[in-house]
Amino acid sequence: MAEKTEVAIIGGGIVGLATALSLVQAGCTQVTVLESEDSVAKHQTGNNSGVIHSGLYYKPASEKARTCAEGRDLLYRFCADHGVAYEKCGKVVVALDESQIPALNELERRGIANGLDGIKRLDGAALLEYEPHVAGIAGLFVPQTGIVDYKGVCRAMARLIEYLGGTIRFNSRLLHVKNKGPSLLLQTKSGDLQANYLVNCAGLQSDRVAWLCGVDPGVRIVPFRGEYYDLTPDAHHLVKNLIYPVPDPRFPFLGVHFTRMALGGVEAGPNAVLAFKREGYKFLDISITDMAATLTWPGFWKMAWRHWGMAMGEYHRSLSKHAFHKALAKLVPELKIDQIQRSGAGVRAQAMDRSGKLLDDFHIVGAPRQIHVLNAPSPAATACLSIGATIARKAKQEFDLKLRLPN
Repeated sequence: MAEKTEVAIIGGGIVGLATALSLVQAGCTQVTVLESEDSVAKHQTGNNSGVIHSGLYYKPASEKARTCAEGRDLLYRFCADHGVAYEKCGKVVVALDESQIPALNELERRGIANGLDGIKRLDGAALLEYEPHVAGIAGLFVPQTGIVDYKGVCRAMARLIEYLGGTIRFNSRLLHVKNKGPSLLLQTKSGDLQANYLVNCAGLQSDRVAWLCGVDPGVRIVPFRGEYYDLTPDAHHLVKNLIYPVPDPRFPFLGVHFTRMALGGVEAGPNAVLAFKREGYKFLDISITDMAATLTWPGFWKMAWRHWGMAMGEYHRSLSKHAFHKALAKLVPELKIDQIQRSGAGVRAQAMDRSGKLLDDFHIVGAPRQIHVLNAPSPAATACLSIGATIARKAKQEFDLKLRLPN
């Protein structure tokens, strides 16, 4: 006989765990998280830059702006309550030349509209007060930005979920889903599970999970790898907190930047290159299945045709330490090439539609007894507790669950 649960959540990353936590806190203790790996936060969550985002970049009144602001404050409180390493240290966004001033102006406008109290416009001299080694003609100081140990956040969430009666099953990759009357039979590598409802938070595999459930996701997950360098200890003094460039508004990436880490050290990156494997953290990690999924998606070729120049530049920076250093030295000219060393990488689950558009907002699809989170881009980690609460409210409405949720 298969084990039974009220709600099965596919994926033990930060969004899946935050959703499970919201459900158990609201009184639904029959919640089971199915995670394919042997621990939480093995993929996107555990391989990101460790930043708590402020909400500076997002269109005012958008869902991303709302969830980021709400989730940011909830996350700071959660870390303080549960002993997770974090610091609300602020960041600077740097305009290198006059051509970037209009974009900087727009960021300032958005920041003010999004309620970022204390945001400061900086001239070149004022920039140096915050980051003495940075180069730029103008910038913004954003005090709400912070750093955090996201793996620590996920471990704390997992402990709390289990304490409140939920279950987390590891090594439980989903293999098949069958409709079985009023419930769903989930076949996994660790055995079968019968669930009344399913929430798909599988990140890099979310479109495939949707197909297993009989749902056309309407998008394809295209993986983009972001590679990092670590600064050697003798260069740590060059970065006080966080230094970001003005981002290119054409792409949902923020450009290479410097981040002081919550557990020590300074990280630089990431770039953004197409990955040849959805869970491929090295340049030569290749999956024929994953490559075929990308290359047979009509939107991919439309996107590639439009942005091939940018892509070639990113691959050059991926292969060449000199090119990566050159990009970093634009922000911090004193940084020497022998003061950076290759570090880890993350893979971003980027949803792409058939027209080749990279979805920049959350994309959630409903189906009978199912909710599928098919795009949860940055600031998903920052906003996880807000997103989890949003999904729990959606579950209450669509699944008719008896939940005690705050207004």
